[in-house]
Amino acid sequence: MNRIDNNHIALGADFLRHDTAPAAAGVESYMEHDAAVYRTLLESTKAIPWKIEWASMEFAYIGPQIETLLGWAPSSWKTVQDWAARMHPDDRDKVVEFCVAQSKAGTDHEADYRALTSRGEYVWLRDVVHVVRDANGDVQSLVGFMFDISERKKAEEKVAALQRELEALSFKDGLTGVGNRRAFDTTLQREWAGALRHAAPLSLIMVDIDFFKSYNDYYGHVQGDECLKRVAGVLGSAVRPGDFVGRFGGEEFALILPNTGADAARQVAERCRDRIAAEEIAHERSPFRQTVTASFGVGTTIPAEADDPVAFVNLVDTQLYRAKDNGRDCIAAVNRAA
Repeated sequence: MNRIDNNHIALGADFLRHDTAPAAAGVESYMEHDAAVYRTLLESTKAIPWKIEWASMEFAYIGPQIETLLGWAPSSWKTVQDWAARMHPDDRDKVVEFCVAQSKAGTDHEADYRALTSRGEYVWLRDVVHVVRDANGDVQSLVGFMFDISERKKAEEKVAALQRELEALSFKDGLTGVGNRRAFDTTLQREWAGALRHAAPLSLIMVDIDFFKSYNDYYGHVQGDECLKRVAGVLGSAVRPGDFVGRFGGEEFALILPNTGADAARQVAERCRDRIAAEEIAHERSPFRQTVTASFGVGTTIPAEADDPVAFVNLVDTQLYRAKDNGRDCIAAVNRAA
């Protein structure tokens, strides 16, 4: 973070003042010479110095570098209104309110915002502000520096995008592309809390590919992975926007259906079963038409304070095993919301 020592800012401000009138001619000559040196130093840096008189809210000075950066001539920066008007609309209110409040309190501060260029583009700036007070402690002026932080913002945005991507990957099953077990746990907790809050039905479907060990043994694990991908895609195509599809583990998948009653949940399970059958994925070791099938456990509940989401998952898992005990390629369901 670019920071300028406040003492140096104040010192620079003293040299940029126009109301200093030392009595002694020698001192005045010395000050004028020193001010010229100081101005040359300030105007040779990339940082853009400026000064605003508090009483009039007018710019007493702004460095010529502002024209190089934004395209606006220094003479066009007359009042704080020019500063605010050349700020991105999404940043303006927040930044202006913050800077005014801090300045009134006599507190040095800094703010980041997007500044409009004369070409209609935006550049990220950081304003570092020092509040100058008189002998009575009243605010007399504001002095500071503007810094171009566009490259830094681009780097920060890249890092943030990478973090979002990594976060998304941490919730995704690497093989099938649907949610992983972590995503399932997080989604169930969120939807359970929502259903509890609104006294709404929540349904869960557990899906297990039938005879998948035999499939892997016969076709090999590479083909087995392709089978898992195809089934995951079918399940994803059978649910509604807002429903969750995830790989629970191995050849088992889970669907979380918020605000869904028992009848609608069973319809979703039947649609998934029909679409898996329609894929006609060859499975020579399966007794069901030698194609891949799946068994389904379905459960619906309206959560109460004393209920446990883990117990609900176990209940639905029990239904899944009921379906498998009933001969597979079928659906077993329980309704706790009745």
